[in-house]
Amino acid sequence: MQKIQNISKQSGAWDIKLKNDFHKLKSSILLRVIFIPIISLLIGWIILVLFIDGIFQDSFARTFVYLSQKILRIDNPISLYQHIFRNNKTVWIILGYTTILLIIFYRSLTRLIRYFNEVNNGLDYLLEETEEEIILSPEIETIEKKLNRIKATLKKRELDAQFAEQRKNDLVVYLAHDIKTPLTSVIGYLSLLDEAPDMPIEQKIKYTAITLEKAFRLEQLINEFFEITRYNLQSMILDKQEIDLSFMLLQMTDEFYPQLSCTGKTAKVNVEEHLVLLADGDKLARVFNNIMKNAIAYGNPNTVIDITAICQDDHVLITFINQGNTIPEHKLQTIFDKFYRLDDARSTNTGGSGLGLAIAKSIVEAHGGNITAESRDGRTTFSVKLPSPVKTW
Repeated sequence: MQKIQNISKQSGAWDIKLKNDFHKLKSSILLRVIFIPIISLLIGWIILVLFIDGIFQDSFARTFVYLSQKILRIDNPISLYQHIFRNNKTVWIILGYTTILLIIFYRSLTRLIRYFNEVNNGLDYLLEETEEEIILSPEIETIEKKLNRIKATLKKRELDAQFAEQRKNDLVVYLAHDIKTPLTSVIGYLSLLDEAPDMPIEQKIKYTAITLEKAFRLEQLINEFFEITRYNLQSMILDKQEIDLSFMLLQMTDEFYPQLSCTGKTAKVNVEEHLVLLADGDKLARVFNNIMKNAIAYGNPNTVIDITAICQDDHVLITFINQGNTIPEHKLQTIFDKFYRLDDARSTNTGGSGLGLAIAKSIVEAHGGNITAESRDGRTTFSVKLPSPVKTW
């Protein structure tokens, strides 16, 4: 019932908006409806006074009589004039008034039809790739504004689609280049092992380790191709369960220990014990992993990555803070876009598909939360706010 009332309110508000939007058009139509009979009566009265009862009456009568005698050869043209015109004066007035009314109405109707033609032409302009604005009559200014907004929206969507397609094409080129590099190494080292079966065992171990490392890198890049397809075509489906957030974050830092230690970084976790929230554990872990990878890849060596989580009323706030180069403001605004990567040089070791943070944003928003980033004075902070019900044991 409440939903129906809301719909009714929205419908009423829309009706009011339409009334306001087409005020000029309604006023124009109303004025025409009023003035058409008035103007018709005025013109009819003028014709009546001038031609029938006025200064042209004698001239008209004499002309009629003269033509009837000379051309039609009528014996009594005055009687004919009386029979046709004088005795049927009311009929001629009505016919004349009706004719004038129809002519004026037709002219007014033509004006109204012009509005439809203008709208039709305006719709055609939407398909044209021009920067010119659509211009209609003042009475339908509302439609003009809406058509121009639609034209601007379509143009923006077209540019956004072209930009996204260009980014995707660039990414495919980047990944193809990055795949070729480890694949070449794998083939090269396997060829050496195949061509030298009597190679010393230490050298075999070294080459095998390098080959395995390059194969893992190749697998990572191939997985990124699958990520592109999956997150472009698949809807987000959440399997929410109660999750011990403190345990999840501590477990994540343990898993990243090898990547942290090789650059002298450490991770410090400050979370309330047994902080529980309702979320999809696998997808939420993906969010934290992507943020952590970004912090490790772009953080300075021998620094600490601070991870905190606190309860704030009916939501939880998780932050990741790392020390590194300050990210410019214009890059912060696009850091969560698909296929965006901070490292323009496409470092093979750190550069991914540019989907990590975009995927993180999709997952967080699917949970009803939001993710933001800020960077100043060499400190970059990623904040994840989840509005799910939280509790502590």
